[in-house]
Amino acid sequence: MFVHLTKRTKFLVRVRLFNKRTNTNELPAEQFTNCSSNVWQLADKVAAAGYYVVVPDFFYGDPLTPGANIEDWLKNHAPEQAVDFAKRVIQALKEKGVTKIGAAGFCWGAKVVVELAKDGEIQFAALLHPSFVTLDDIKGVKVPIGILGAEIDKRSPPELVKEFEAALVANEVNNFVKIYPGVAHGWTVRYKDEDAAEVKCAEEAHQDLVDWFGKCRH
Repeated sequence: MFVHLTKRTKFLVRVRLFNKRTNTNELPAEQFTNCSSNVWQLADKVAAAGYYVVVPDFFYGDPLTPGANIEDWLKNHAPEQAVDFAKRVIQALKEKGVTKIGAAGFCWGAKVVVELAKDGEIQFAALLHPSFVTLDDIKGVKVPIGILGAEIDKRSPPELVKEFEAALVANEVNNFVKIYPGVAHGWTVRYKDEDAAEVKCAEEAHQDLVDWFGKCRH
């Protein structure tokens, strides 16, 4: 998810999808993909805070589905393979007058975002229940970054998230790091609408994300 502000003051626009099959740098009209409704709802929340939001389709319409072999899927969908495409999205936004860009990466997408943050391609970042992100990655981050971690997470356990925070502090990188108690990997987008407790935990993280972006954009 990419967000940006133009030279204008706050404005609200509809969430849009940048489809990876597009070969030009033009942002196409709204399309629909396999993103869960929870992802779209979160994108709308960010847009409602005054941002233009783009949700790129990094999976070529082929997301990881329940029961699929993740190792086989990653052969064609390694996060590193998506970085160049992400840079093309950023370039397309800049050509439309962007002055500041932030990116949020969830699980797999956190690796893409951290690479952009290391290269200085974006002005601020957020990683939510990150996967595939290493301590060396975090040591290379050059822009303000938020990290929202779960208490129950084998991919980024709290101990690793705390190491991330220590590295950012040591490198004097502006950061927001929070570990959410009682939640598991993916809680920000995999909650059930009928489960009030899950919704409450997800909404807390959503608001923290919006607040973090708000601090970074000034």
